Amino acid sequence: MNTRHTAIIALGSNLQQPKQQIRAALAAIAAHPQIEVEHISSLYLSKPVGYDDQPDFINAVCAVQTTLEDSELLAELNRIEAEFGRKRTFANAPRTLDLDIIDYAHRQSSDPHLTLPHPRAHLRSFVMQPLAEILPDFQLGKHGTAAELAQHLGNEGIQRLPA
Repeated sequence: MNTRHTAIIALGSNLQQPKQQIRAALAAIAAHPQIEVEHISSLYLSKPVGYDDQPDFINAVCAVQTTLEDSELLAELNRIEAEFGRKRTFANAPRTLDLDIIDYAHRQSSDPHLTLPHPRAHLRSFVMQPLAEILPDFQLGKHGTAAELAQHLGNEGIQRLPA
């Protein structure tokens, strides 16, 4: 029997109909036989971070149960990004789809290919606001709960979209 692990995945898009990209990416994640999507946040509109000369982003967060190991989950998310036309031109560039593992079974890892928990998630309201919506008591490493982090970051530059 394969062990099931909880993983938190952040989704973002700001090219080629971002709302539809996020919804289609969630469907692609859910279609994998070893991934069960348990919670999906609302969609959020957010300002870009790090490189401002680009369109606003649509973001969401989902919580999944998976029997994939963390590296296998990362490979699957990278495959989905590529399927959606993701090009990695420069840091914080516009993108059709960005899928980040925020947490995997509360593991700590400093592997350069998959640092866990995500090293900047606790600083990003576009991750913490949606995570706090679906799992307010989720503990993100040593940083605090999703609700605490979301409250600390506030909602400047981010807007929850109607369903």
